[in-house]
Amino acid sequence: MKLVKYFALAVFVLSTSTGAFANDIQEWHDGFNCKDCHDQGLKSFPSDQSCLQCHDVDDLAETTKRSGDEEWQNPHNNLHYGKELPCIECHSEHKKAETYQPLCLDCHTFKYEKFKG
Repeated sequence: MKLVKYFALAVFVLSTSTGAFANDIQEWHDGFNCKDCHDQGLKSFPSDQSCLQCHDVDDLAETTKRSGDEEWQNPHNNLHYGKELPCIECHSEHKKAETYQPLCLDCHTFKYEKFKG
């Protein structure tokens, strides 16, 4: 009988704490919640339009531009894609930059020291 009581208590604690945890995940960044970015549903990647509601591609291109021989290495305005590379190809909202590799590095060896993931 004690085992049943402990089991019931464990289920209660887990269910209430899991609900609180889910609420924490739902509202995680400066008051935003999952649906603010996941405009195509929570099981899909955010669209570029969702990213561009807060991030201006021209500002990003200006911030990440390089000079001289490295001018063409701008990740937000490059020779292959211009300013049209899908954001999710280099950025992830849930992984740290150290565990996520930008698309460019599949073929190129140059580095983006300020890459944030």
